[in-house]
Formats: sequence, structure tokens, C-alpha cells
Amino acid sequence: MPNVPLSLCCAAVILSGSIAPSLADEPSRDVVAEALGRMVLERDTTMAEVRDFVESRIPRMPDVGTEEEWRATADQIRAEVLDQVVFRGEAAAWRDAECKVEWLDTIEGGPGYRIRKLRYEALPGFWIPALLYEPEQCEGLVPVVLNVNGHDAAGKAADYKQERCINLVKRGMLALNVEWIGMGQLRTDGNKHGLINAIDLCGSGGIATHYLAMSRALDLLLDHPNADPERVGLTGLSGGGWQTIFYSALDPRITLSNPVAGYSSFLTRIDYLSDLGDSEQTPCDLATVADYTHLTALLAPRPTLLTFNQKDNCCFAAPHALPPLVQAVAPIYSLFDREANLRLQVNVSPGTHNYEVDNRQALYRMIGDHWFPDDPDYDADEIPSADEVKTADELNVPLPDDSLDLRLLALKLAESLPQEPDLPDDPDTAATRREERRAALRALVRPIEGEIAVDRVSDGSREALVATTYRLRLADSWTLPAVRLEPAGVEDLAGTVLLLADGGRTEAVDAALALLAENKRVVAIDPFFFGESRPAQRDYLWALMIATTGERPLGVQVGQILAAAQAIRSATDGEPPSMMAIGPRASAVSVVAAALGPDLIAELTLDRPLASLKEILEEGRTYEQSPELFTFGLLEAFDLPQIEALVAPRPLHHVAADE
Repeated sequence: MPNVPLSLCCAAVILSGSIAPSLADEPSRDVVAEALGRMVLERDTTMAEVRDFVESRIPRMPDVGTEEEWRATADQIRAEVLDQVVFRGEAAAWRDAECKVEWLDTIEGGPGYRIRKLRYEALPGFWIPALLYEPEQCEGLVPVVLNVNGHDAAGKAADYKQERCINLVKRGMLALNVEWIGMGQLRTDGNKHGLINAIDLCGSGGIATHYLAMSRALDLLLDHPNADPERVGLTGLSGGGWQTIFYSALDPRITLSNPVAGYSSFLTRIDYLSDLGDSEQTPCDLATVADYTHLTALLAPRPTLLTFNQKDNCCFAAPHALPPLVQAVAPIYSLFDREANLRLQVNVSPGTHNYEVDNRQALYRMIGDHWFPDDPDYDADEIPSADEVKTADELNVPLPDDSLDLRLLALKLAESLPQEPDLPDDPDTAATRREERRAALRALVRPIEGEIAVDRVSDGSREALVATTYRLRLADSWTLPAVRLEPAGVEDLAGTVLLLADGGRTEAVDAALALLAENKRVVAIDPFFFGESRPAQRDYLWALMIATTGERPLGVQVGQILAAAQAIRSATDGEPPSMMAIGPRASAVSVVAAALGPDLIAELTLDRPLASLKEILEEGRTYEQSPELFTFGLLEAFDLPQIEALVAPRPLHHVAADE
């Protein structure tokens, strides 16, 4: 279709030149529902667009030619990730806070070792249970290994993790087995990983909770009188593999790293959807600084074993995940003349998502070659230990009743937010302050802007209704589907209303009928993550990918709404539309759009809106349901009443559920 203006000032073209029905007729609910239910976008449009949008923003490996150049680059990347991604807002204070370690009971392990129970604070009030596998005879300095786990409900009690710790301690090492947030003893609704985005909403780095859980564990491990700071390892499977690469890259105290089936490049994930990671795998703004290729390269020249599985039935299968990482990191090891320090392990049997004997023995060989090169008695074969594996109850570590979790931490942060006061009472001062606040909101939301092109897709009429569908293309990146409805034969329409509903256009039938009965033109839209613009596969994970590149899902939505409003105003001799939003998500997005488009939206009606962003935290709403509501730092600076104040002096109406 050619690009044409979004002409909304006159009745739509009627297919086949049919005659408009009489004015006395009113369209039935079924007719309106059929019109709003038409598919406007071509199949997989949103999937293709989000892929392209993200891919173009992911950083590539820098071109460096010397060891010195890379060291300088690595120091900069490491500092920027820590400062601009991890330790934002209150997370910086958590990093600098004094945290407790409490040693509890010691239980019998197996021949030659004991298990010491302990708990430690990752940040003040946030307790993590852990187990230290300690040799009964421990003399001098010995290697230490921090063992982390992935998305395994058994957590630290997982049998393969216990067997690895037992094998390490039987080789004379200290093995610390820590519980991962959201797993094992910490597997609660309040520790679901998506809740780090609730911390992001409050303007603090939610990813810092995971980082500090590892950092404090390493602190206490290195405080052991027998810990050798020159021989410090970190390893884990799946989410534990992610923890291993993320933390090892950023903390040079780790001297040997073995991530197992835990990650791939962001670029790889665009093509292999099984690799798209959840909130901790895809931290807000990480890809403004680094991809996982960069993080892998930050391990150089330290000994690193990259373990992947040939037929992984979960994610990060070796054939697609490993080659791009090696291509990026091998040249960096060559700069240091340390190619031998980079080792690859591809498990074929069983080849599925595992850290079983073959992968464990690869770790033991790596440790032997680098930490015990002159020990003729060192043996990398697995020491059978299955009969020493203990139950979860036996390994349970008591935690304080008032220990924080991710949700409680977010609620605690939200208590004093937003930080900014309301607008002043003086009109002149308020006007100036309103523009300052509008600029601040724009900086947080980052609305997409650019050239607007409109394609008319179809026209038709039935039962006193004229329906036209459009595709509105913004910034050559995003396509907004729109359905225009008009009461047929009415010459003097009573204005245009943009209509948005939580469940997409098909949920807006009753509202559209009511507006048509008032002789209003309705333009129903589905911005990103609404209705037919929701990605067909791995939906919310794409929202995370948008946010990690420095853009915001809310910014995409607001940009699309304002582009539609601008097109309508251009087609109606400068008359901006009103807007109606149905549901809490649609209402929050629409009020932000109205606040940022003072000349584009004339009036706003919110049907069943949230009263406060804090309701997201209080009600336990998840990122998966409404990613735009978790925009980084939004609640730190604005709650919804402060955003609504930016809509003034234009009319704003709230409609309760029973109205």
C-alpha cells in the first residue's frame, strides 16, 4: 500500500462504493466487535520489528591490537557495568554497608570432611543460607571454590551440586555451597526473579541483589584462615552458569571460572529464542555497555573453562551458543599469549542440560592443571559420593523470621518515593516547573521519535458503521495497527477518541459502542505488548531485551501513541484527539503519553486506573504481565498523581469499575 495521510476528518472510503446506512441505524455489538477484531498487521510483524530494533543496539566487540589496549578497555567496561548497571541508587549504599555472617551448626559430612552451616547478609537484612564443605585436616593455604546453582527447586541440596562440592573438598579444597535467590530455601513468591524489576522501578539496581549475594559469599570464603587468594574458583550450571560469567567478569578476585550451560551472546539470543533469559540474565541497560561476549573477554587471561552441552534441551546448546563466544574471546587470550588458559568442554553424553560426571571431571582436570600441576597424586576422576548426598532437611539452615526478600526490599524502597515534591501552587512557578518535570519524565521514559508513515489497509461498512484499518510506521522501526470506526452518514462528528485497552482492541467493544453513540470517531490502537502487537513468542523477554539496550518498553508504547495522535491532529486541521484508556496498564501508559504530549492529546479518560505505582508492588504484579510499569527509576521521580499533574490544565477523568 502507498503511504497516505491518516484522513480522519471525513467519512472513510466505503468498499465497492456502497451507500451509507441511514442515520437512525446504530451498529450492533457484533459488528463493532468484528471490526475491532480484524488483524491489521502481517503475521509476525512485531517479532520481526523487535528483533531488528534490539539487534541494531547491541554493542559489538571493540577492535583492540595490544594487551595494554585491552586492559584499559576491560577496566572501563568493568567500571561502567558496576557503576551504570549494578550499583545504581540505593544499591551503592548496600555495597558499602556492613553485613553480618553467622556460623551455625557443623554436621558430619563424609570421610575426611565436615559441613558447616552458616547464613550471611547479601545486603542489610537480606539473609542467604550456605554450607561450607571443609576438610577435617586443613593445613596451610588451599584453593577455594564458590559453588552456585541455577533454576533448580532443590537449590543447594541438588544432588549433582552436593557431589561436586564433596569431590572438591575430598581434593583438599574449601567448597562453599550457597543458596540462590528464588531457589531452595529461598524459593518463595517474594523472591521470584522478575521482582528485581520492581527494585529497578524504585531507581535502584535490582541486579545488585544477585551480585552482592556472590560478592559477600566470596568475602566470607576468603576470610577463612586457610583460603588461598591466588586459587579462587567459581562454577555453576544454568542460572549458576550465568552467575559465574557475570560475577567472574566483574570481580578479578576469581582466578578460575567455569560457567556451565549458562549464557550466550545477546546477538545469539535474537535468533535462538530458547536462549532469551529472564530478568537477571537481561539486566536493565547492560547492553548499553557490554554484551556477554565482552563479559567473557573480561576473564582473560585468567584460566577459563567454557562448558556447554551438545543437545541442550533447555537453552544455550553448544552448536549455536559457543562459537560466537570463542570468536570474540580467543583473540583476547592471544593478546596475552595465554591461549592455553581458555579451554572448551562440550558434553555429548548425555548432552542435555546437565552438570553430571563428564562436565564435573572437566572441571577437576582444569583445576588439576592450574592449581595442582606438580602433584603426582592428583586425580581428576570423579570420586563416587552418591551415598554421602544429604536431604534438604539435613542441609536446612535456619533464617531469621524478618529476613528480607526481593518484594519486601522493593516495598521498603518505595516507602519514601517519589522523591520529587508536587507542583507548587503559584501558577507561574508551576508552569515552569511543569516543563522541567515533563523533561525529566521524558528522560526516564525515552519515547521513540521519528518519521511517521501511514498505510491504509482496508475500508468497509456494515450496519451504520464505517471501519478503516491502518498501519502507522514510526521511525522506520515500529508498526502500530489502528482501526478507525465512524458512525456512517454523520457529517459533523463530535471529535476523535484514541482508544486503548489492556486486553487489546477486542476488549474495547463496549467503550467503542458508547463513543459511537455519541457521534464520535474512534481510533482503536494496539501499541507494543498490547493486543496483536504482543510478540508471538517469548513475549515479555523481548521487553527485557529492549530495556537492556537502553530503550524502554514504555517509551516504545508512548512513542506510538503520540505518533498516532500527531497523525490525527495533522488530518483534522490541527484538532488533537481525546484519549480513553481501559484498564490499569492502558491507563498508566496513556497518562504518560498525555503528560509528554501536551499539544497532541486534548482530554484523557482513564477507566479503572491504578491510583499509584506502588500498587504494583503491593499487589504482587509481575513484569511478565506488564513490563512497561517497571520502567527504571519511574517511581523514584514520579508516582501517577505527579504524572497526572502534568496533564493539567487539560481535562482528565477517572472512571471507577462500577461506573
